[in-house]
Amino acid sequence: MKSIQILSGVVLIALGFTSCKDEKQEQAKKTIDSYVSYVDSVKNVAADDLKADWTAVEAEYDRRAENARMALADLKDNTAETEKINETKIKYEEFKNEMAATLSPPGSKQQLRNALFGEGKIGDDMDFIWVNAQNIHSVYQQFVHTVENNKDSYSREDWDEIKLMYEALDSRKNTVEKEGLSAEDNRKIAGLKIKFAPMYTVNRIGAKSEENKEAKK
Repeated sequence: MKSIQILSGVVLIALGFTSCKDEKQEQAKKTIDSYVSYVDSVKNVAADDLKADWTAVEAEYDRRAENARMALADLKDNTAETEKINETKIKYEEFKNEMAATLSPPGSKQQLRNALFGEGKIGDDMDFIWVNAQNIHSVYQQFVHTVENNKDSYSREDWDEIKLMYEALDSRKNTVEKEGLSAEDNRKIAGLKIKFAPMYTVNRIGAKSEENKEAKK
């Protein structure tokens, strides 16, 4: 009888652990879903309405993004949730780039840098120390996708600045490769570089031709 009571106690404890574990995983999924929902809701607000509160929007985004990242550790299999977080991050960065046109003076060099790398990430010091083995793929991804989305609106001077930034990022990659850059990320970055090179060459020439036509007028 005593043995049965002990066994029952062990079973109850095990069930309690399982229940706690399940609750933790459910809470982790809710935290990640909250992060995704926040970005979707922000994207549905008119840009003019966001301007006054943009600092608060970014602070709240950073908080939810960090909570979502930490929640991954509570999931036994977090492959799907990791993909969801990555897709949401790209979606937010693209939206933030669109907002940059509203928040910054048009045509400024700093606006271009903000769009390519994120608000205030690159200043006059051209410091890329914040780029590391863990985030360099997403940095390249944002850079190339931003250029692709805006290639028809860049001037020749913009393309010269883009090339300068691209070469500086490449220089940082040479350092990061020695600091644990994964083979998979390296392969993905190589694909982005292949995509960027002809896009830069063709559109830089096109921008110069357009400027020459305008000058002749």
